[in-house]
Amino acid sequence: MKREFTSNEVIALTGISARQLQWWDERGLVKPGRQGHRRIYNWDQLVTAAVICQLRRRGFSLQGMRKVITFLGREFGTTLAATVRAASEYHLLTDGTRLYLRTSAKQVVDLLKNSSQPMFDICLSDEVRRVRGEIARGQILSGKKNAASENARPVRRARQA
Repeated sequence: MKREFTSNEVIALTGISARQLQWWDERGLVKPGRQGHRRIYNWDQLVTAAVICQLRRRGFSLQGMRKVITFLGREFGTTLAATVRAASEYHLLTDGTRLYLRTSAKQVVDLLKNSSQPMFDICLSDEVRRVRGEIARGQILSGKKNAASENARPVRRARQA
């Protein structure tokens, strides 16, 4: 599998804008390497960007995204991509104040049953598998985004007069 990705490839895989990716670099959320003026992302940074995209689509603030990324780094003790493997199931849940990391569907159901508030659930494993699958299918080479990336973006509706 490819180990280095250009900004255009990260954009094609995640569905975000070039400016958004640049902004995340400026704010320290995802810090790519550099080759001259070009940003070069490794696999770990690509996975982190994909997870941040999911958080952004669910309305997380910059502070909230930093909190999640810090939590995941502390919880895993290694990078997110190194921990989440094809056969694993990692779910990140939050009620707006606390973060929970669960490793099975049963744990997720138990947490939801005992929760008194609604929760957001992001399946980290699904996001890693989606990105890995797009790379395997060669989506980044043709510059195409898959339907999951397109459909995950919020849709704006035209105003009615």
